[in-house]
Amino acid sequence: MPAFVFPGQGWQRPGMGRQWTDHPSWELVDDASEAAGRDVAHLLLDADADELTETRNAQLATFTLSLVLLDAVERLGIEPTAAAGHSVGEYAALVGAGVIGFEDGVRLVAERGDAMQAAADAEPGVMAVVAGSDAETVDIACRLADGPVWLANDNSVTEVVIAGEGDAVERAGARALELGARGLRPVPVGGAFHTPFMAPARNRLTKALAEVVFHRPEIPVVANVDGRVHTGATEWPTRLLAQLTSPVRWRQSVLRLGALLDERAERERLFVELGPGSSLSRLAGQTLPGIRSLSISAPDHLDQLVDAIAGDTPLHAFAAGHHGEHLYVSERVVIAPAAGVFEPAPGLDTAETLVEVGSLLGAVSGADVRSPFAGRLMGMLAAPGERVQTGQPVAWLRVR
Repeated sequence: MPAFVFPGQGWQRPGMGRQWTDHPSWELVDDASEAAGRDVAHLLLDADADELTETRNAQLATFTLSLVLLDAVERLGIEPTAAAGHSVGEYAALVGAGVIGFEDGVRLVAERGDAMQAAADAEPGVMAVVAGSDAETVDIACRLADGPVWLANDNSVTEVVIAGEGDAVERAGARALELGARGLRPVPVGGAFHTPFMAPARNRLTKALAEVVFHRPEIPVVANVDGRVHTGATEWPTRLLAQLTSPVRWRQSVLRLGALLDERAERERLFVELGPGSSLSRLAGQTLPGIRSLSISAPDHLDQLVDAIAGDTPLHAFAAGHHGEHLYVSERVVIAPAAGVFEPAPGLDTAETLVEVGSLLGAVSGADVRSPFAGRLMGMLAAPGERVQTGQPVAWLRVR
């Protein structure tokens, strides 16, 4: 199984949700809008670049789209070995790992975005990518700039982000170029994130975190602040709070994820990026040469993911032996127990029919397809007469 990684803000773009409006996972956008008290669909479909650059909008839109994509992937029965997220992407990773619930995640991200927006308005700042240099050299450049500028992201062996007051960032960038960096470019965000400029946001985020119940991760999650795996529930509020003013140690996180895949004897290390853009896939390749990365940002990428995991074999390569796979929050898929032609059970009404454990949903070449869950049948994923493979999802439910 792959590692799932979730991007932060800076890669949002107008209309980034349009390709997903007809996908069943799009329903999460309505849930996010209700939880946040905001029109998230507008941000994903209609907001222009200026509106999306605002911190409160960029974070909520990027987080929600990442979870739409996660839901779409998990409807295929694909689950990760480990996870991590870059900046606000860490909240998506925590939802995916079961550390926090979806609605809590939405509310936290909305409050975090508002608090960081207020901090940025009070102390304007900028961020810039330094290409072709390492974190140690760039940190020296920041110190030589003699002003409020800091290392904000250690992204890869050849990419670092600095942040702070505009003139100080410009001076640090010039110093970095003198020390051998290849280039400098601005990051399209609305503040100097992961620096002391974000300290005013701590009080609001502290209060929001105190209202959320945290659970032990179902899979290993690597934290931004130290690039380490944390398996307890009580550790995460402190790390999310520290993340506001601490550098994102993404290079260390990628190395840790690669080591986790090695420890689990994955036949080939695969990173799956869920969100707009392909920034994390590119960074993974810089830090772990030879790593295989795949960016999921459009529905047609889902087939590529299945091919990448299963190769020339059917879905049973990663789903055999399971008659139900975890979906998103309260949802599950029921998968085919054999290969063959699928036929739904006679008279089965899929319009939110209530089913019990063991209810007959259909058959595949004479093998019964029975629900391992009690809940509400939301729809069939295989058409009558469709030829399916062992492990292929054929129905999805919302469990009780």
